[in-house]
Amino acid sequence: MPNAPRLPLQRRLTTWIPFVWLAIFFLAPFLIVLKISLSQVILGQPPYAPVFNSIAEIPEKISEFSFSNYAYFFSYPLYWKAYLSSVWIAFVSTVVALLVGYPIAYGMARAPHSIRPILLMLVILPFWTSFLIRVYAWIGILKPEGLLNQFLLWLGLIDQPLIITNTNWAVYIRIVYSYLPFMVLPLYASLEKLDHTLLEAASDLGSPPLKAFWQITFPLSLPGVIAGSMLVFIPAMGEFVIPDLLGGSDTLMIGKTLWDEFFHNRDWPMASTVAIILLLVLVVPIVFFQNAQARVRERDR
Repeated sequence: MPNAPRLPLQRRLTTWIPFVWLAIFFLAPFLIVLKISLSQVILGQPPYAPVFNSIAEIPEKISEFSFSNYAYFFSYPLYWKAYLSSVWIAFVSTVVALLVGYPIAYGMARAPHSIRPILLMLVILPFWTSFLIRVYAWIGILKPEGLLNQFLLWLGLIDQPLIITNTNWAVYIRIVYSYLPFMVLPLYASLEKLDHTLLEAASDLGSPPLKAFWQITFPLSLPGVIAGSMLVFIPAMGEFVIPDLLGGSDTLMIGKTLWDEFFHNRDWPMASTVAIILLLVLVVPIVFFQNAQARVRERDR
């Protein structure tokens, strides 16, 4: 059997650049955090042991690694409750962002071509302002004497100011506002490519607009729905600033717990354990989803 022709050097370099990038900026930091998660907390600098001072010490000190942090993680309710709370808050925020973002993206996709760039600019315009400044702006909007309560009082819809800040409601509102562009942009990319002659054909065959939407538009936009949902859910799971500034004492999220372990308790091994499990919680479902999608594409060929 003749040998397969070798790829040109340029193509091989192009193929390997993403792998090298992932190895340097993902795999190496992951291995460092994994090593710290298997260490023990100490009073020192750095605040964990063992520390590898040379390559020759690695075989000797590997025996000092322990899974005690992982055992403690699953035995202490604070951590898994924080994960469950984070999953719920991220899930609800993603659903709300989808319900709000889909009509926006649909309207942008059906708008005249001349104004679509302006609409896109308006969607990404919040990114031109600092994330932290926008969080503090929402504190001013949602506080009892803020703009929202003053507007509702002026309309006569409420008799006294609503308590929104330092509650989960404020966290939901701020997460949806922050990550709504990440939902709108993938949805717009899918809806903008939609062949509108399919809807015209469905209308000619007697299909009502709502039925045509659920049978044609929504299924064809599912790639954008999935991409947007992931882009909202994943960062919302690890959110720290929003629950810390807008949430209350009962707002429990894993990003806030991770911050406390690193900077308040100075327990780097436990914080690294929380980070590793968070990464697995987010990455493993994505890997299974991608494998399922690959099998579907293979079956459809």
